[in-house]
Amino acid sequence: DAVAAAFGQVSDFGPSGGRKGQYALDLAADEAALAVLRRAGLGVLSEESGHHHPERPLQVVLDPVDGSTNASRGLPWWATSACVIDDQGPWVSLVRNQAIGTTYTAVRGGGAERDGRAMQPIAAPTVDESMAAINGTPASHLGWKQFRSFGAAALDVCAVADGRLDLYLDATTSGNAQWDFLGGLLVLHEVGGVLIDAQNREVVAVTPPERRQPIAARSHEAAVEAQRRALASGWWKTPVRWDTPN
Repeated sequence: DAVAAAFGQVSDFGPSGGRKGQYALDLAADEAALAVLRRAGLGVLSEESGHHHPERPLQVVLDPVDGSTNASRGLPWWATSACVIDDQGPWVSLVRNQAIGTTYTAVRGGGAERDGRAMQPIAAPTVDESMAAINGTPASHLGWKQFRSFGAAALDVCAVADGRLDLYLDATTSGNAQWDFLGGLLVLHEVGGVLIDAQNREVVAVTPPERRQPIAARSHEAAVEAQRRALASGWWKTPVRWDTPN
């Protein structure tokens, strides 16, 4: 809510003048979110401003505006994504599409909800029958039925969880940052889905934050088959130039 209110006051939709790919709206959203989270006694690892109160036992991995290029252009696919991490990993998450209000929440072991209604597991189609979402420029077609590139990983992974998409794959050599996908990861896990790293690394790596190449699906079999096809096709062997961040 605080991010939405701050965004409503933004008049400058251009670059922040700070790091490459950062917008003025990112900074306004970050300031609003930090005020709420720090007041609640939480530490925060934010894409926009780094680590705040790392000594606190609960840490929120935060992307104030996931899909900030979409937001700057008025495309309705951008979100605030927050995932609370405890000593066992992702514990509580929130992903809200700030353009249309759709809100996903999840609690480890407690299920996931979309707009306050419990989400149920949905069968996963084969890769050949899948609608996939891609981050970056794919080096080859993996046999999916159709694919899209929406530009907001947290929402893409949540859309896999609720059946609007079937796969999410990162096609870049740089990969996604932790704040790009952790909020969606817990939602997906709580409906029986999986998110793996293309290189078989541990997915959650927040101290220090490491980037990953996520593949998300509603079944382990679908994720592994997509990974197998991607590796066989040489997706990540040749660097792909992809300078525009989510």
